[in-house]
Amino acid sequence: MSTAVTLDAPCFVICTPMSSPLDWDLARQRSELLELMRTLCYREGDFKLSSGQSSSYYIDSKKATLHPLGALLAGSLLYERLPEGTAAIGGLTLGADPIVTAVAVVSALRHPAGGVGAFIVRKEVKKHGSQQWIEGPSLAVGTPVVIVDDVVTTGASGLQAAEKAEEAGLKVVKILALVDRHQGGGALYAGRGYPFEALYSIEEFRSR
Repeated sequence: MSTAVTLDAPCFVICTPMSSPLDWDLARQRSELLELMRTLCYREGDFKLSSGQSSSYYIDSKKATLHPLGALLAGSLLYERLPEGTAAIGGLTLGADPIVTAVAVVSALRHPAGGVGAFIVRKEVKKHGSQQWIEGPSLAVGTPVVIVDDVVTTGASGLQAAEKAEEAGLKVVKILALVDRHQGGGALYAGRGYPFEALYSIEEFRSR
């Protein structure tokens, strides 16, 4: 029996294992997540972005990535875009935190004996204890990893995460995102030699 959950959002149904969203084909997963993000995340108005730029629209991705169905779908769709051999996925706190967790959980569901690890890159070094930039499992030098961001504008957040990962000796093989605003981020990554892919372009939200 399906169970409905009440959240500060339209009611979505959490399916039983007999009809898990992970069993949906990728096209349906993508369309369902897009609709969820359009409903929960996209807003128009006057906003100031983390890049310092002003914008007439804003995507608060955490309203989807912290939603049970949204997390599952984002984790599944991004997991399918990991290059073969990827050992872990990470990103800059806070936008990447629920995403890397979702991808790691989905990877364990897909491959119970393995899966990919998750790590979080701090915005500033920890000032006590281990005093480290990266939180998560210990990864050997040269470990292939993917960096993920929620919404890419200038690309600064993803680049910061990639640079800190490489300073730790990891090999960044790709950068992923939920949404590309097409404001220079993709070009920045390409210029640094990082393959980049986003699940959605901003036009898919603004043309609704």
